[in-house]
Amino acid sequence: MVTPKFRRIVLKLSGEALGGIQSTGIDHDVVRVIAEDIREVVQLGVEVAVVVGGGNFWRCAVGSAQGMDRTTADYMGMLATVINALALQDALENLGISTRVQTAIEMRQIAEPYIRRRALRHLEKGRVVIFASGTGNPYFTTDTTAALRAAEIEADVILMAKRGVDGVYDSDPRENPDATRFENLSYIDVLRSSLGVMDSTATSLCMDNQIPIIVFNFSERRNIVNAICGQKIGTYVGGTPDDK
Repeated sequence: MVTPKFRRIVLKLSGEALGGIQSTGIDHDVVRVIAEDIREVVQLGVEVAVVVGGGNFWRCAVGSAQGMDRTTADYMGMLATVINALALQDALENLGISTRVQTAIEMRQIAEPYIRRRALRHLEKGRVVIFASGTGNPYFTTDTTAALRAAEIEADVILMAKRGVDGVYDSDPRENPDATRFENLSYIDVLRSSLGVMDSTATSLCMDNQIPIIVFNFSERRNIVNAICGQKIGTYVGGTPDDK
């Protein structure tokens, strides 16, 4: 019997990840595979919360670069995350996993408003909770949302699921074949070297609340499960090797 290392987790999924190889729109095969991995984690008795991005539909930075008001661009990005959250919810419920979407911007016809105590109750009942629309405020990324929600629900770890990248490197491995992958990093290492694990606000929030981060490649089947069970995959941020 596999014993999970963590009791409650936050899984951070980028919008591009849900878009598959093209990184745009929704690749339903990819979403189904993610849902199957999440189901396996839930069946191990782990409480799962998910934070989704929206980059497969809208990139806020692109809108700003083209002259759009930053606040407007960010709100558009928040709406994109809701589309992804509903797609993941549908895939999970098709597998028999009870799921709730909670949004920081109220959309009562399609999702619950984010209420911390209600989210905790859902998790305690074994439901997957998907947090959408970021923090509900412009100028904050979904990485910061993951760190904030993890602190609020007292999650044991944040799993940063990446497509095609199996951890944190000292340079882009897709451009530099000699790039070195880190197995362990401290929060300060990430902040000082701007390694791109999370934005600085999110990393600082994790550091202040001692929330570890595991960055791994979710494209390989069962890697979410492997991370939950403490196998050494990807890059561990936030402690010493013995802590993993």
